[in-house]
Amino acid sequence: MSAPSIALLDYGSGNLRSAHRALERVGGDVTVTSDFDTALDADGLVVPGVGAFAACMEGLRAVKGDRIIGRRLAGGRPVLGICVGMQILFEQGVEFGVEADGCGEWPGAVTRLHAPVLPHMGWNTVAAPEDSVLFAGLDADTRFYFVHSYAAQEWTMDNDGTALRAPALTWADYGGKFLAAIENGPLSATQFHPEKSGDAGAQLLRNWIGSLA
Repeated sequence: MSAPSIALLDYGSGNLRSAHRALERVGGDVTVTSDFDTALDADGLVVPGVGAFAACMEGLRAVKGDRIIGRRLAGGRPVLGICVGMQILFEQGVEFGVEADGCGEWPGAVTRLHAPVLPHMGWNTVAAPEDSVLFAGLDADTRFYFVHSYAAQEWTMDNDGTALRAPALTWADYGGKFLAAIENGPLSATQFHPEKSGDAGAQLLRNWIGSLA
């Protein structure tokens, strides 16, 4: 049985090397690419991201990444966002008073954390729902590695009852609650870095790749 094809989207923002290694370790056939068709046709698409929200969106649009994500999701093709790659899936990011439009796959804004010390950098636990696919097999006290000053701090999407499965929301706390991960049909994302989270991150990536079959 062949390994699932994973397109790791290269749009000028993201820790591609460590993500590439981590995905390969857990059984993915990984291609780092900015090619529209390659990213569109892969079994799974991973959208990394580091730095400022607006700069990431600029780079994403330059390779038509927003269109790739939209096209894949319209066809039920899996996408995984990581760190700022999660943030840009929301409607808007607000940094230093500057508002930037995101991909708009989820409503709401990404805003500065309410914590005395920023960035939130280091290991933290998360509260995942029992029906989570990403966190299957992981204990409640498992820690993941975070590096960020901004996050989505509320969930405003209404469940109109038409979805087969309501979004699975995973929360963490640093000066207040924020979304650490979301599983919403073919679209999943983590605010933490699974590729830097040791065995726990590897298990999460393994779970995601396993869901591609």
